[in-house]
Amino acid sequence: MKIEYDTAHDLLNIEFLANVPIDDSVEMDGVVIDYAKDKRIVAIEVMDASKRTTRKPIDLTNLAIVKSSGSDAVRESAEKYGGKGKGKAKHRRP
Repeated sequence: MKIEYDTAHDLLNIEFLANVPIDDSVEMDGVVIDYAKDKRIVAIEVMDASKRTTRKPIDLTNLAIVKSSGSDAVRESAEKYGGKGKGKAKHRRP
């Protein structure tokens, strides 16, 4: 997964599938969902992201990996991009 923010065009793009051709796109209220031919979501793009989220959308980036194996799910929080994070922490999910 790749998350990009284009400050010049105020676009936030979340790419799920790299190098997969886009077959169809659906736009709803400034949010575009791109689909592959087999209907998997390739990417989601948010237009005017700073108006819809926060003035600095890149500050929202807080990646977390959730590994689920039944009731022993573990959440690993990754370092926040933009220099605001302070390392990794593991949390048990309730």
